[in-house]
Amino acid sequence: MVVVSLEPTFRVMDRSGCASGTRAVAVKLWKGRLPRRASAALVRELYAAENAGKTEPSGSQDMIGLVYPGISRLDYDFRVGGGLFPARIESLNDSRRVRWLERVLQVLPIEPRPEGYSPLGEKHLDPEWIARLGRTGRDCFDAIRGMDVTALGASFNECMACWEAILPSVVRHPALKVDLKALHRVYRERYAGAMYSGCGGGYLLVASDEAVPGAFKVNVRTAEK
Repeated sequence: MVVVSLEPTFRVMDRSGCASGTRAVAVKLWKGRLPRRASAALVRELYAAENAGKTEPSGSQDMIGLVYPGISRLDYDFRVGGGLFPARIESLNDSRRVRWLERVLQVLPIEPRPEGYSPLGEKHLDPEWIARLGRTGRDCFDAIRGMDVTALGASFNECMACWEAILPSVVRHPALKVDLKALHRVYRERYAGAMYSGCGGGYLLVASDEAVPGAFKVNVRTAEK
């Protein structure tokens, strides 16, 4: 999968798939400033702090997105530490690709996932769909590296198709007030592609060379800054 470390230029909605809960734990743990230690060690420390006593722990991707600068590809392998942490991380921090992503990634606020909502009620853990989901992360990273907005949008659309096939409640659930599937279809067909920031909504991330009405841009935190 791919994670992007963002500068705090906007107030992130809670329960929106943007690691706000993990960030709150990090602020408390480290008093609002990243310690000067190895990133991998910080990820494990934050993972342990957030998931202490939890029966359904959060994935390590949120911690990595906060700690590692730039745009990172995370390759998970169950054979390596049970798949809790990536077997390999590759990051892009060069200004050319970062500026490109900042230009074409457009963010539309939708709504936080509601109380009582869970995407895990219905599961179809088909290995073929899960393999396809993994490939969307590879395709997304390759599209960013190649600065190809069409390929980036295609990876977004394929990711959403995989999510819906594996966990249908990602876009359809009695607690959801917005028709997420219909809304996604509008932006998917109008622009290069789109996907939600998290299960149950949050933000709609649109890949587009042209301006998207109502959307805002993000700033990527890089190792060069």
